[in-house]
Amino acid sequence: MAQQKLSEHDLHEYVKKALVLIDRVGSAEHKALAQKLFIYPVINQKNKNKKTYPQDWKAYNKAQQKEKLFLMNILDELLNYIPSQTHKSTGRKPISLRDKIFAITLQCYNLKSSRRCISDLAIAKKAGYISTVPHFNTILKIQKDPALTPYLKHLIQVSGLPLHKIERDFAVDSSGFSTSIFGRWFDIRTRAESEKRLYKKAHLTCGVLTNIISAVTVTPGTCNDSPEFSRLIKATKRIYEPKEVSADMGYISIDNLEYAWDNGIIPFIPFKKNMSQETAHSNGMIWKKMLKFFTEYPEEFYHHYHKRSNIETTFHMIKRKFGSHLKSRTETGQTNEILTKCLCHNLCVLVQELFELDIDLEALKRCAEIKIAHKQD
Repeated sequence: MAQQKLSEHDLHEYVKKALVLIDRVGSAEHKALAQKLFIYPVINQKNKNKKTYPQDWKAYNKAQQKEKLFLMNILDELLNYIPSQTHKSTGRKPISLRDKIFAITLQCYNLKSSRRCISDLAIAKKAGYISTVPHFNTILKIQKDPALTPYLKHLIQVSGLPLHKIERDFAVDSSGFSTSIFGRWFDIRTRAESEKRLYKKAHLTCGVLTNIISAVTVTPGTCNDSPEFSRLIKATKRIYEPKEVSADMGYISIDNLEYAWDNGIIPFIPFKKNMSQETAHSNGMIWKKMLKFFTEYPEEFYHHYHKRSNIETTFHMIKRKFGSHLKSRTETGQTNEILTKCLCHNLCVLVQELFELDIDLEALKRCAEIKIAHKQD
C-alpha cells in the first residue's frame, strides 16, 4: 500500500479528529482513521528518501554581509513605536529611552566592552539612529535599569510580527546562562560546604520554522520549568495564533495540558513510563485523551513532539553568537542582558528571513496597536 502524504495545513484538524475518536468504544474506527491520516516513517529508522532542506547560500551570504545594517534599521523602526518619556525636572536632560535600548542592543550584538562600543554608537549617531553618544560608564548603568525590562520583553514579542502568519507550531524549553557570582553549596559526597557558580535560567517559546522567539521569562537557575508554561503561552498568543506546542517531560501537568487545550492549542508533552489509563480517569478529559494518544500511537505523537528539537537550536544560536556568560553582577542587569541577547537573536532572524522568505516588514506598523505590559504576566 503506497504511503499517503499529508499537508501541514490539515494536520491540526486531523489530530483533533483522532483525539475525539479515542473516547469512543472500540479502537477499530480510530485505528482506521490513524492509518489513513498518519502514515509516517518509523522513528529512528534511516530513510534513504528522507527530504532534506539545503541551505540557500545565496540568501545566507547576502544576509550575513548586510546583517548589521539591517539590524540597526529594523531596531530603529521598532523603537519608533516606543512611547517617548517627557523630561519635566530641571538639570541635564537624561538619555532617551530609545537611545538606551539601542545602545545596549548594539553592544550585545558586537560582543564588545562598553569602551569599544562607543565608536559604533558614534557611527549610529551620524546615521540618525540615536541622538547622543553616552559615556561608556553610562552604558553599564543602563544595563541595570529595571525600567527597561518590560520594554525589552515587548520588543522581543513584537519583533516577530512579520512572521506571525508563518509560525503556527511552537516549542517551549529553558536553558541556563552562567554568571560571575558564586553561592554557598553543600556537597553531599564530601559532606562539606563549598562554592558553586550561580546561573540564571531563560524560559523561551520559539517558532519551529524560523526559530523566532515569541516569549521569554527569566528566573533564578533553581526555579522549575513547569510554572512558566502558561505565562509563555499567554505572551505568545498576543502576536501569534499557535496550533501546536511541544515541550519535554518537565512540563507535564494537568494545568499545562488544560491551559493549552482551552486556548485551542494541542499540547505534545510526553508522559512518564509509569502512567496508565487506570490512573488517568481522575485527571481530566485532555489528560486522558493525550495519554491514550501517547501510548497507542507513539509514532504519530513523536512526529509532532520532535519539533521541540528546534528550540535547542535556538538556544545554540543565541549562545554561540552572543555568548552564554552574563557579565552583569546584579539581578536586574542579568535579566536585561538575557533579554538583550534574545532581542538580538530575533533581529538576526528577521534579517535572514528578509532574504530567504522575502517577508514584509510593513507588519511592524502593528506595534503601535500592541500595548506594553509593564507588569509581569
